[in-house]
Amino acid sequence: MPALSSRLATMRRGIGHAMRPYPVTGVPSGRRLELPGRGETFVTDSGRRDGPAVFLLHSVSTTGLLCWYPVIPLLERDFRVITMDHRLHGRGIESDTFSLDDCADDVVAVADSLGIDSFIAAGFSMGGGIAQLAWRRSPDRVAGLVLCSTGPYFSSIDPARLALEQRLGKALSVVEKVLPTPSERILDDPTAHPVKWGLAQVTSTRLGLQGVFAEAMARFDSRDWLGEIDVPTSVVVSTFDKVVQPERQQLLVDGIPGARRFDVAGGHACCVLGAEKFIPEFTAAVRSVERQSLTV
Repeated sequence: MPALSSRLATMRRGIGHAMRPYPVTGVPSGRRLELPGRGETFVTDSGRRDGPAVFLLHSVSTTGLLCWYPVIPLLERDFRVITMDHRLHGRGIESDTFSLDDCADDVVAVADSLGIDSFIAAGFSMGGGIAQLAWRRSPDRVAGLVLCSTGPYFSSIDPARLALEQRLGKALSVVEKVLPTPSERILDDPTAHPVKWGLAQVTSTRLGLQGVFAEAMARFDSRDWLGEIDVPTSVVVSTFDKVVQPERQQLLVDGIPGARRFDVAGGHACCVLGAEKFIPEFTAAVRSVERQSLTV
């Protein structure tokens, strides 16, 4: 009975948030950016040009703006804020393959194109894995990490979970054939109802790719090298998370030297569903990393 009660409470919170979505305001306009030798992606680049650069790296099956729009207006007061659509997501790079390593290299390629030498990599869920890999693959470019609702590995590392995700992808590939492709106009219209705008962002990524994404995430495991991370790190823990359990998120705090923990009383989608609680903790986490990076 306690487990059932917990699930019902989670459902009530989710329905309540969906009925009262966080307002889509202050969303920056974006543009397509050609990355030499890689392809074209969609980025936003807002905030203070002379401020520390923060890359906001999104979760699986979302877009840069959908995952991060609630935090952007506050963050861009003091920082240069960049979002991007990861490859095969939204208006990200078209590719025959998908790996988190490639996504991490795409981040650095965007930084190159924007003339950014070093940056804080902030990632949510899958984006947290990409942020860790960005540091590992280009340690001279990543000045700090903010890891949100993520861990050193993902659930699809379990063969049974991966098989489930692959079956789900096949089922969704049928659904996506009858869904209209959202137009650029709708994707770029934050004045639309938040649910309409959000659904357009979601369906801009092919639903049938869920199995492909799950396979890529199953190959990620940073436990062997967490202790090598030598940049300031904040870990934002979603304490009601049923997808990446708080205990797995805590592995980042325990494994990364000097990592600081920030708690959000929310579930796995707390960056949007429950953004009121996420925003202050996330911004505090970013500022903590920025202050520490100045003293390194």
